[in-house]
Amino acid sequence: MKDFLKFTLASLVGVVLAGVVFIVLGIISVVGMMTSSDTETVVKDNSIFVLDFKGNLAERAQDNPLQQLLGEEFETYGLNDVLSSIRKAAENENIKGIYLRPSYLGASFASLQEIRQALLDFKATGKFIVAYADAYTQGMYYLSSVADKVIVNPQGSIGWHGLGMQPVFFKNLIGKLGIEAQVFRVGTYKSAVEPFIGTEMSPANREQTTEMLTSIWQQLLNDVSASRGISADTLNAYADRFMDLCKAPEYVACGLADTLMYNDEVLAYLKQMSGREEDESLRSLFLEDMINVKRNVPRDKSGDVIAVYYASGEIVDQASGTSTDECIDASVMCRDLRSLRDDDNVKAVVLRVNSPGGSAYASEQIWREVVRLKEKKPVVVSMSDYAASGGYYISCAATRILAQSTTLTGSIGIFGLAFSADELLTKTAGLSFDVVKTNRLSDFGASTLPNLLNRPLNEAEQAIMQNYVNQGYELFVNRCADGRSISVDELKKIAEGRVWTGAKAVELGLVDELGGMDKALETAAALADVQSYSVLSYPKQKSMFSNLLDTQKKHFADSEMKAHLGNLYPAFKALEDLKGTNCIQARMPFNFHIQQ
Repeated sequence: MKDFLKFTLASLVGVVLAGVVFIVLGIISVVGMMTSSDTETVVKDNSIFVLDFKGNLAERAQDNPLQQLLGEEFETYGLNDVLSSIRKAAENENIKGIYLRPSYLGASFASLQEIRQALLDFKATGKFIVAYADAYTQGMYYLSSVADKVIVNPQGSIGWHGLGMQPVFFKNLIGKLGIEAQVFRVGTYKSAVEPFIGTEMSPANREQTTEMLTSIWQQLLNDVSASRGISADTLNAYADRFMDLCKAPEYVACGLADTLMYNDEVLAYLKQMSGREEDESLRSLFLEDMINVKRNVPRDKSGDVIAVYYASGEIVDQASGTSTDECIDASVMCRDLRSLRDDDNVKAVVLRVNSPGGSAYASEQIWREVVRLKEKKPVVVSMSDYAASGGYYISCAATRILAQSTTLTGSIGIFGLAFSADELLTKTAGLSFDVVKTNRLSDFGASTLPNLLNRPLNEAEQAIMQNYVNQGYELFVNRCADGRSISVDELKKIAEGRVWTGAKAVELGLVDELGGMDKALETAAALADVQSYSVLSYPKQKSMFSNLLDTQKKHFADSEMKAHLGNLYPAFKALEDLKGTNCIQARMPFNFHIQQ
């Protein structure tokens, strides 16, 4: 017995000591990461910038060393960091070129287009870009096609097959659960509700989706054609052949790639290109290094500021249990815009919008603050991947609007969505309900479960809901007409909930011109008549230490779900997004996803 207690106690002590050592090492690692993140990177001669993409893209990345300690498979890159790093690499004379390693990047085409343009600007300085991958996805090939030399592994592949969308419909699923969707909408093309009331796309939705995909695909064809010297028609014919499963030499033969090399051969080639000897190591700088490289620009002493405000994610009345980095909290954004309006040092504001929309009420509140802000200083909207429905609502009052040609915008429409669980609760669960009320509609919207009504809305209630949605649509249309100086009748012709690409939106007058963040900043400076200025980003992000204290449960759960569900994740996310949403929405479809 003594020996048993002795060994048990020794084991417990060992476990505790091991835990203490692990915690101490973890703290040392985190402190080291936090210290290194503030250290300026010294760029040595004959260096190359390695853009090694393996993760997802966000407008701004949030520092979190725990992700590294816990070994997350995919990183999250900030688009702002990527663009800034490419710009600094172009300016730094010690950096000879960029080496693209595009394994995977979860990003929409508007973001890829913005990175691609930054790479083209880099090439214009006379420096080289070399791209190499074992297997290029179609999106990554689009990005890499700007390179001076596109290299494929001798056993590798290039994805080139065109674009597609495959929406998921939930009507039969929720029907089997005993749930019925009741829909109230304005707009022939407002397709966000279709997954809950149908089993296939409506003719109007098929029409707008076809035109949208065709517009984006044509942009890709034109861009790759210009970089690779292959006609757009030929590239389209290649896509019809489904090039993904060709033998690697065929990519070289048809001009999609320049040569075949193994990884060690590419590294030797890069040494040669960057001026390093064969027996010397390659001097590589990665994104985390480039973030800490200082720019070769004079320090601004004017005190003038152009604020860049990032409005990214679904628009909600108030964030609840969700990080404000993942949604647009109307209460927070309205407060921040008021502060920017009252700050005399801020001469103009660039509103960076990347949102499919959300709460119609929240969108109206933000619209009001944008109008008030514009009364004192220029407001320039820079649209990212999406600025549709509520995302367009908060943009329409700006002084000037810019977008990428592949940005998805418009979708000027409103819908209401109510779910009745009558069959689930009464027939399946065996519950019964009774009511006592003082007025005819006192039990309007009665619910036992969150977001699920006890019974379907009756005719009188449905009429009230539809009237409310109609009023919201008229208000939305009038806001857009006033902001864009278009008559209400003319605007209604391009509203109806229809989604447009940025290229088409310029033709229709919904957007002023095409361009990314750099052009938006130039436009804001010109409108504010400032020559020298600093750029400050809002809203303020959490410090690294504060982020460490955040459990990041939702972030890690999303990462795991993406990893395990793959292409089914958008459908899962669509159902999850319904939880806690305002019943009146100005947003794009919940499961909108272009397959690359």
